[in-house]
Amino acid sequence: MPKSDGYRSCTRDMFTKGFRQNGMPNLTTYLNNFKQGQYVDIKANSAIQKGMPHKYYHGRTGKVFNITPHAVGVIVNKKVGGAIFAKRVHVRVEHVVASRCREEFLNRVKSNDSAKIQAKKDGVKITTKRNPRMPKTGFTVKKAEVLTRSPVPYDPIY
Repeated sequence: MPKSDGYRSCTRDMFTKGFRQNGMPNLTTYLNNFKQGQYVDIKANSAIQKGMPHKYYHGRTGKVFNITPHAVGVIVNKKVGGAIFAKRVHVRVEHVVASRCREEFLNRVKSNDSAKIQAKKDGVKITTKRNPRMPKTGFTVKKAEVLTRSPVPYDPIY
């Protein structure tokens, strides 16, 4: 019998929930407020089939462009052949999680701003650019003292 290519084919492992994570989603899932321009991760919740995105979008990050009473419109990049298209997908709130992709960037901006203010007070010039990790500093290994050992001659007296 030929292999079926249905909407949810090849998703046995993709849509399974973790250990002790089964069942319906918590109420906080529905109480999250999303704003336009916010980054979200599409993570399909297999307990709710309504408004579930296609398996291609599972695990993708996109930007919110529209908000409806039960769903969120997300712009996701999709590679088709050699081109990348900005696809607009409406996904229900149960299948969307606020992304943490900009968290590190925003923390770095805050720390850089505070460092600049402090440097201006001290009259010191600082650089806030990120630098690649440089190679470790070189060193020479000191020549170790060589101990020569010779075998003990066999003594059959014992």
